[in-house]
Amino acid sequence: MNARRRTVDPTGLDLAPVGPNDRRRLHGSIAHDLAVAIVGGQYKPGDVLPNEDVFSQKLSVSRTAYREAVRILAAKGMVESRPKTGTRITERARWNLIDPDVLAWHFEAGPSVTFLDSLFELRRIVEPQAAALAAERRTEADLQAMLVALERMSADNLSTATSLAADLEFHHALLAAARNEPLTVLSSGIGATIRWTTMVKQRVGAMPSDPLGDHREVYEAVAARNGPRARAAMLSLVEQAQAATHQAIRKGPARTDPVKNVEETRR
Repeated sequence: MNARRRTVDPTGLDLAPVGPNDRRRLHGSIAHDLAVAIVGGQYKPGDVLPNEDVFSQKLSVSRTAYREAVRILAAKGMVESRPKTGTRITERARWNLIDPDVLAWHFEAGPSVTFLDSLFELRRIVEPQAAALAAERRTEADLQAMLVALERMSADNLSTATSLAADLEFHHALLAAARNEPLTVLSSGIGATIRWTTMVKQRVGAMPSDPLGDHREVYEAVAARNGPRARAAMLSLVEQAQAATHQAIRKGPARTDPVKNVEETRR
């Protein structure tokens, strides 16, 4: 016998204020707040979302905005709609956990240490081998892209949004240099993981002592076409980043500043 499904009460949501004509931001705000409530455990897998008439009446939003918000969550595997049973929250195993928006919602809700470690485990699986492939397959254009990113990082040592963006560009350029199309699909998810974990470390001053040096070692190994050295350098970089993230968690809560609009989390 199936467990009795609970119907979500939308009045617990705190929708971000938006202009009356800004429909795109409104449905993004609804999707964001529903997602953070789901990720944070306020709403559970199996819970049923209210139909659009009930939701729109309780929160004074249009049915169209609510419908579009549900489509966003459905595309990320977090809800599913079925005839007669309505829209329900899916099991976590079905969520697209490396989608940049889903990652952003996790970091706003406060990710568990287990989830953070899983993200770093993914990076340890993917990035060292990608660095080894990049050492074999890189072009001069790839090296130039990585070098430009390093130069931008050096200006602020990962202490500003500009240098963080440069860090993401470095990792993106490295994955692109591996010349593996399926691998590049992971680039946005890995980039989002780097972005949010770096922000956690920045908030409590737990950055590695020399993040630029770690990145430069990867660059030099790739430039020298030394695959084993590039693999080892990238593994060391990821492991140090994980250690610094754990240090940040011990110092304070693993949370980032709220991002109220799903569209704003895309980079």
